[in-house]
Amino acid sequence: MSDIAANWAAVRQRVDAACREAGRDPAEVSVLPVSKTFGADVVRAALALGLHRFGENKVQEIREKAAALAGEMIDWVVIGHLQTNKAKDVARLASEVQSLDRLELAEALQRRLEAESRSLDVLVQVKTAREETKQGLPAEELPDFLQRLRAFPNLRVQGLMTLATLSEDADEVRACFRQLRELRDRCVEAGYALPRLSMGMSGDYPLAIAEGATEVRIGTAIFGSRSYMPK
Repeated sequence: MSDIAANWAAVRQRVDAACREAGRDPAEVSVLPVSKTFGADVVRAALALGLHRFGENKVQEIREKAAALAGEMIDWVVIGHLQTNKAKDVARLASEVQSLDRLELAEALQRRLEAESRSLDVLVQVKTAREETKQGLPAEELPDFLQRLRAFPNLRVQGLMTLATLSEDADEVRACFRQLRELRDRCVEAGYALPRLSMGMSGDYPLAIAEGATEVRIGTAIFGSRSYMPK
C-alpha cells in the first residue's frame, strides 16, 4: 500500500505540473486510475487512499472484483471495447462507459438499463489514430451519432474519449488530441453539452493536457507493472 500511496502522489504531482506548464488549473484535470489486470487487493489498497473510480478494460474483471469487494463504494469505469453481450453486466455494475462507439451498443445498454431502473454516464469513443487496431467511432459520424443518442434517455452523454496514435512523434500524437478537442468544440457550438474529454495515458498525458484533456487514464505508474500471463 505504501508503494501505491507514493506512486499516486507522484502521478498527481506530475499531472499538476503538466497542467501548470500548459497554463491550466490542475483542478480542471482528473486522473482515472486504471486497475485492469490488478487484483481486488490492489483496488482495496487504493480505496484506503480515498480513490473510488477505477478504469477496467474487461467486464469479466469488473464482475470478479465487484464480487470480491462487495459493500465497497466503487465506481467502475469501462474503458475497453465493449461487446453488446456484456451490456447486462455493465448496466448492473458499471457507473460509466467511456467506449461507446456504435448505435447497436447504445441500444443494448438502454434496454438493460431500463430493466435495472438505472442510468449510466457515457463518453463517445472517437477514432483519431491511424492504426487499424484502434477502436472508435469515425470522426465524421460524431454529429449524427450524438443526435441519435438523444433517443436513449438512460445514457447520459458526458463527453468524448480517444486513444492517440502510438508514435514517438509528439506532433502526431498531439494531433489526435487536438482533433478530439476541435470535434468537441464544434459539437458544443451545435448545441451538445460535452464537458469532458478523456484522453491521454501514461506515455502521452502531458500532450493531452496541453490540448484540453479533462481526464487522463493512468495505470502502471500508480499500480506497477502489469502481468498479462493467463490466469
